[in-house]
Amino acid sequence: MSLFKLTVSTLALSAMAVGAAQARDEIRIVGSSTVFPYTQAAAEQFANVTGAPSPIVEATGTGGGMKIFCAGIGEAHPDLTGASRAMKASEYKLCQDNGVTDITEAMIGYDGLSIAISRDATNDWDLSLEQVFLSLAAEIPGDGGWIANPNKTWADVDASLPSVDILAYGPPPTSGTRDAFVELAMHAGCETTPLMKALKEADKAAFKATLKDKCSRMRQDGPFVEAGENDNLIVQRLNADEHAMGIFGYSFLYENMDTLKPVKIAGVAPSAETIGDFSYPISRPLYFYTKNAHRGVIPNFQEFIEEYMSDDAMEPGGYLSERGMVALPDDLRAATQDAVIDGENMAPKE
Repeated sequence: MSLFKLTVSTLALSAMAVGAAQARDEIRIVGSSTVFPYTQAAAEQFANVTGAPSPIVEATGTGGGMKIFCAGIGEAHPDLTGASRAMKASEYKLCQDNGVTDITEAMIGYDGLSIAISRDATNDWDLSLEQVFLSLAAEIPGDGGWIANPNKTWADVDASLPSVDILAYGPPPTSGTRDAFVELAMHAGCETTPLMKALKEADKAAFKATLKDKCSRMRQDGPFVEAGENDNLIVQRLNADEHAMGIFGYSFLYENMDTLKPVKIAGVAPSAETIGDFSYPISRPLYFYTKNAHRGVIPNFQEFIEEYMSDDAMEPGGYLSERGMVALPDDLRAATQDAVIDGENMAPKE
């Protein structure tokens, strides 16, 4: 693995930040609540190994983290942000507009968007993505078009399901987990409905517009509850109500398997194997983004990146996989480690 060397552009940006950045000794990290436990593990390991101050890690949500990260360079702005989805074109433009022009994108591993329920629940759940959509969408296909979702119980969605009230705690709109859930679960489930199948055949442009307009909105009438960025609160609520479901990253299910159990999706439960081979239908990659103007300026930032990208962290059986992250394939992992340690500038987001 090659050693990091500051590029000319990074040096130029560092010169802009150096006066202020040197006033801060701790590395500052924001971003996804899903990525938070992995970054926290790397921060703890880094502090233990080096004796340096432990990086300060805040769970601000993916969208919130991007806004903070892209606000500028210098000691008032964070050095790294975690993301449970890739950076959007609008976020990349915000960074560029604010002088954050040298960014490295790191895909750190895979995660499954888990739906979980209390281990005390008597029902063993197995849902299709269509059933997930019909239970949680604000509007669903009905007679003559789209109607406000009338389903109150799971039996209303499908007579084969238990007759218990629909109640799901999930992430807010600022969360990358919410973005990913909408794309991977809600859109996919919506596409399987007869109305959307027919629309796709008849008018692909209208199908795409309807997918964005109608299939993306979560219910606001009670069955779906936005639970904030603290996934541990969702775990507590599930333990208090055996019929409630929670939507969060696999790591939170993995760490709470003593009290929670997964809801199968299309017959498949989330696991390291099913997420890694993407047979679990709502699997996704996880990321972090580094502000390269802060490398060599914020004390220990480069060294922390090297720890995060180390074999001890990233390999199968490493300390990140012990927290529930699914490791990248060997060739992709090696290429990622080299690119991130070297500070390779990410490609523009179009």
